[in-house]
Amino acid sequence: MTSLKPMTWPSLGVGLAQWLLAAAFPPRCPGCEVAVEVQHNFCPACYGKLQFITDPQCSQCGLPFAVPMEAGARCPSCLANPGQYDRIRAPLVYNEASAPTIRALKFHDRYTGLGRAVRLMQRALGEDAARVDVIVPVPLHWRRLLRRRYNQSALLAFGLAELLARPCMPGLLRRVRPTPPQARLSRAERLKNMRHAFAAPQKSYAALQHKTVLLVDDVVTTGATVNACAHALKHAGAAHVLVLALARTTKE
Repeated sequence: MTSLKPMTWPSLGVGLAQWLLAAAFPPRCPGCEVAVEVQHNFCPACYGKLQFITDPQCSQCGLPFAVPMEAGARCPSCLANPGQYDRIRAPLVYNEASAPTIRALKFHDRYTGLGRAVRLMQRALGEDAARVDVIVPVPLHWRRLLRRRYNQSALLAFGLAELLARPCMPGLLRRVRPTPPQARLSRAERLKNMRHAFAAPQKSYAALQHKTVLLVDDVVTTGATVNACAHALKHAGAAHVLVLALARTTKE
């Protein structure tokens, strides 16, 4: 018969601290902030509205296909204009259900859904996780970083680094030119806006040589931002750039 270990004062203190923390900050749905039983879980109403991206999808940009396709198939856009990135993956469609969680993380200092987000992203990455050498978040320009105080993509990247047991190295890529917000720009305008906006510092070249980089962002729309980042990383010596976002739009 196994004997029970006595409760020690340190373990009692930790348990009490956890209870007080849960009482002060009860679990909330990342989408609508109603109470839920488990931290980071969506409520049934919000979960039911989420759209998950699954196969079949473009083997490069990750846009879902409406009909079954053979393995490795690419969408017409990628066939006509292949990006600098090797692959984009995201677990969620960016819509009215997923947007509140992302906006809360991006603009309102609310990290309620961070744990759930990185687990969803890890699942979307799938077998590509084994290829990753280093994780790099899409950087903010220093002026925007000062205003916002944190980089939401870096929060996701460091969470993934812990799950994947890979190093997260934000300093490998910099945003060297401030750019206007992308939200109201067309695809052509976004591509022009991002041109020469990113660069890898000379001192990061050695760390990038022949490496597979996991580039992390919160949302992918046209892919202009991650394409510019991938170009800079490959120019510095990266062999492959895999892009992982929490959500992506499925049409412009």
